Amino acid sequence: MSEILLSITAGLVLFLFAITNLSDTLKAALGNNAQHWIKKYTSNSWSSLLVGIVITTLLDSSSAVIIITIVLVNAQILSFRQAMGIVLGANIGTTVSSQIIAMDIGKYSPIFLLIGFVLLFIAKTEKLSNIGKTILYFGVLFFGLFTMENAVEPLRDEAFFNEWMKKTENPIIGAIVGAIVTLVIQSSSATVGMAIILSKKGLISLTGGIAVMLGAELGTCSDTLLATIKGSRQAIKTGLFHVTFNLLSIALGLALFYPFTALVKTIKPIIARQN
Repeated sequence: MSEILLSITAGLVLFLFAITNLSDTLKAALGNNAQHWIKKYTSNSWSSLLVGIVITTLLDSSSAVIIITIVLVNAQILSFRQAMGIVLGANIGTTVSSQIIAMDIGKYSPIFLLIGFVLLFIAKTEKLSNIGKTILYFGVLFFGLFTMENAVEPLRDEAFFNEWMKKTENPIIGAIVGAIVTLVIQSSSATVGMAIILSKKGLISLTGGIAVMLGAELGTCSDTLLATIKGSRQAIKTGLFHVTFNLLSIALGLALFYPFTALVKTIKPIIARQN
């Protein structure tokens, strides 16, 4: 059992390490361009929504995009109306990583690691170095998922774990578990990743997986609220809008939980892709 926990912990650490460094590397590569693009292409609600989706997909972190948005609102570069569109787009963009995780791409992680390492080794410019780092961190991210996926396999035979997972069948309990896990590890992507991995291995049901992911949306609000401390009135409104939107989404998700679950089963029968 200790070996399983160590392997899961190692995979999770690699995943979190990759997400943090991937986000920082891309922000460094983009420099002020990210802020420039956000400011330039948010003239209306639809373009703000699109910017939120695109930037979040690139950075693989809705929290990072929303925090940047709050900073820009606080600096009076963006209005609250523009920020609303970006926040909504960020919540859509973060679903891209979920689909990538569900594609079982972890087994190809050595390819990303090798390409990233070679580019870093031969890099003579900062641009090429950043490209190499980005590919390398994607490889680390996928390898972390692959490590966790292999580590959880033996848990199938552990009675206590199966009993604990059954508790997530209750949507409210599952959502609470997702919120707490996300609050602790500060990454909704990691929480969603673990839910998908457990689903693929048959260790958690579709019902439990959806409930956990709903809770992850609440847990990710913590760092957003921290970013509003000592901020302007508009910045605080942006942070509260994010929290309110997520709370309403969770409430709606729980209210329509079973019809939605039935719809997902009808649309896509493969459980890993359902999540």
